[in-house]
Amino acid sequence: MSLMLRCPHCGPRTIEEYVYGEIPVVPDSITDPNQRDVDFAFMKANRRGWTTERWFHLFGCRRWLTVERNTVTNQVRQPTSSS
Repeated sequence: MSLMLRCPHCGPRTIEEYVYGEIPVVPDSITDPNQRDVDFAFMKANRRGWTTERWFHLFGCRRWLTVERNTVTNQVRQPTSSS
C-alpha cells in the first residue's frame, strides 16, 4: 500500500502525485555565503522521527503543502496548504 497524503484541495492522493523535499536548516555557524548555499541545496538532515517537508502536488492542483511526517512510521500529520 502506498503512502497517502490528504490534499486540502483534491482530497486523499498517493505520494506518486507529489514531488517533495525536506525543509533545509543551515547552521548559523556557517558564515561563508557559498558554503551556506551548498548546505541549503545539498545537505539534508535525513532525521529519524518527525520532520517537516514541502510537497508539491504536481499531478493535481499544483499547490504546495507543508507536511509533518514521521520518517520511521510514515505517519503524516494533517498537511496545510501553502500555495
